[in-house]
Amino acid sequence: MAEKKKKINYSQAWSEAKELIWQYRYRLLIGAVLMLFNRLTGLILPTSSKYVIDEVIVKQRHELLIPLAFVGGAATVAQAISSFALSQVLGVAAQRAITEMRKQVMEHVMRLPIRYFDSMQTGKLIARVMNDAEGVRNLVGTGVVQLVGGIVTAILALCVLFYLNWRLTSITILVLATFGGGMAYAFNRLRPLFRERGEIYSEITGRLAESIGGIRTVKAYTAEKREELVFSRGVHRLLRNVAKSMTGVSATMAASTVIVGVIGVLMILIGGGSVLRGEMTLGELFMYVFFTGLVAMPLIEIASIGTQITEAFAGLDRISEIRRMATEDHGDEARVSLNEIKGEIVFENVSFAYEENAPVLKNVSFRAPAGTTTALVGSSGSGKSTLIGLVMNFNRPQQGRVLIDEKDLANIKLHDYRQHLGVVMQDNFLFDGTITDNIKFANPHASKEQIITVSRIAHCEEFIESFENKYETVIGERGIKVSGGQRQRLAIARAILADPKILILDEATSSLDSESEALIQDGLRSLRKGRTTFVIAHRLSTIRSADQILVLEGGEIVERGTHEELIELQGRYRQLYDKQYKFERDRFINPGEDFTPEPEKFELPKPSQARI
Repeated sequence: MAEKKKKINYSQAWSEAKELIWQYRYRLLIGAVLMLFNRLTGLILPTSSKYVIDEVIVKQRHELLIPLAFVGGAATVAQAISSFALSQVLGVAAQRAITEMRKQVMEHVMRLPIRYFDSMQTGKLIARVMNDAEGVRNLVGTGVVQLVGGIVTAILALCVLFYLNWRLTSITILVLATFGGGMAYAFNRLRPLFRERGEIYSEITGRLAESIGGIRTVKAYTAEKREELVFSRGVHRLLRNVAKSMTGVSATMAASTVIVGVIGVLMILIGGGSVLRGEMTLGELFMYVFFTGLVAMPLIEIASIGTQITEAFAGLDRISEIRRMATEDHGDEARVSLNEIKGEIVFENVSFAYEENAPVLKNVSFRAPAGTTTALVGSSGSGKSTLIGLVMNFNRPQQGRVLIDEKDLANIKLHDYRQHLGVVMQDNFLFDGTITDNIKFANPHASKEQIITVSRIAHCEEFIESFENKYETVIGERGIKVSGGQRQRLAIARAILADPKILILDEATSSLDSESEALIQDGLRSLRKGRTTFVIAHRLSTIRSADQILVLEGGEIVERGTHEELIELQGRYRQLYDKQYKFERDRFINPGEDFTPEPEKFELPKPSQARI
C-alpha cells in the first residue's frame, strides 16, 4: 500500500520565512534600495528611444543625439554597478543565512532523543541538514528582492503604458491577469512536487549511505545487483518527480512566451492602427514596445523566482518539522544543576516500553551503591540494554523513578548528569581521525601524557607503537583500519580518559581474544575502583567480582546476589553458568570431543531464490 503523502504545513513554513526575512531585514532593505535604483536606471534607455525617433530622426534635432547617447550609456553603467552591488550584498546574506540555518538544524538534531535516530536513516537526515537549507538563498538572497523589483518595474511600466495608450494597455492587463491566475494555479500544483522531491532525495541518500557503509556485507552476500536495483528504483522515482515539476515549470514558461506573443500581436494591430490614425507617434510606439517588454520580462522572472521560492518553502517546511520536535533536554532550564556526585543509582518500580502494550521492563527495583559494580545477566531481549539506556538517560521511564544520589534523574539537567558518564559499547564507534583524536574525544583538553597513560592501561600502546605514525595514525571511517579488538581497546582508553563517576561496560571485551581480555580485565578492575559500574557480559566468568548480579528475564529481575550466592541458589543464573562453563570446557579443555549439538534439519532455498 502506498504511503500517504504528508500535507505541507504552509503556515509553519511561512512563519520560518518571516523570521528569516526579519533577521536579515537591513540587508534586504539595502538590497531593495539597490534593486529600485537598478530598475529605475533600466527605464532610462527605453524612454530615450522616443526622443531618438521623434526628435532626432523625425525633427532632425541632431544636437540631442550625443546627450541622449551619454544619458543612455551612463544609465547602463549605473545599472551594471547596482546589479554587482546587489549580488554582493544579498549573495553574502544568503550564504550566511544558509550557514546559520544548517548550524541551527544541526544543533537541534544533536539534541533529539535517541529514538529519533533509531527510526531515521542517516543519509536522509544529512539531506535535511544540508540540502533543505539551500532554498533559504531564494528568501534572503536575490530571490525575494528580484520578485519585488519585478513587480515594481511592472507597475512603473504599466503607468507609462497607460499614459501612451490606455486602450491597448487595458487589454494587455486582461491578458496578464489571465496569465497571473494560471501561474497561481501552477504554483499550487508544484509545491507538493517540490516537497516530495526533497523526501525522495533524502531517502535515496539514506539508502546509498547504508549501502556504502555496509559494503563488506553487500559484497559478502553478492548483493551488489540488489543494491543497484534499489538505488535505480529510487532515482527513477526522483526522475518522475523532476519530470513532472519540469513539465509544470516549462508549461509556465511557455505560457509566458505565449503572453508575450499575444501582446506583440495586439501592439501590431492596435498600436499600428493608433500610429496610422495619428493618435501615437512612431517614437511613442517604439517606446511602448520597450515598456511592454519591461512588463513581460518581470512576469517571466516572477514565474521562475516564484518556482524557486516555492521550493524554498518546501525545504523550510521539512526543516521546521524537525525543529518542532521536542529535544531530550527540553525543559532543562527548570531542572536543578548537578555538580559533584557520589554515583549511587537507584531504580524504584521502573517500567518502560518502546511501543504501547509491549513492556520491556516491568517494575524493576534495585540499588547500586556508589563505587560498586552491578552486572546484568539474561538472555537476549530480557531488557539489559534498555536498563542501561535508562541509566544513561537515553530514555525515561513511563512509570517509576531513576535516582542519582537520592535525586530524581528526571529533575536534573541532562548535560550535568551525562558529563559524569563513561561508556564502552559492544559496537564502539570511532571517527575518521587520528588515534589521538579518538582517545581525546572524551576529554578534548587532555595532555599527551594522559593519552599515553590511558593507552597503557587499556593495552593500546603495544599496537599503536607498531604504526609508523604512532598516535597520529589515521584509522579511517568507523576505525576501519584497525581490528575489532583494537577498536575496543581504543574505546576503553577513551572511557578511562573521561574519568567518569558512572561507568557503562556493554560487552566491553567481546571483540578480544582470551590473552587480550585477561590483560584488559586488569585495567578495567583498576578503572572500576571508586566508580559506580554497570556491566553487561555474556561471558559470566568476567563478572565474578561484581558486587551484585541482576538476572533479568522478560523485563523483570528474577534473581539478584553475588556470584557465589547465585550459584548456591541453583536458579536461572546457575543454569546459564553451567551451560556456558560446559561449552568452554568442551571447547578448550577437550577440543577433540564433538560438542556441537545436532542441527535442526531444514531445507535450504535454491540459489536463485536465496540471492537475486
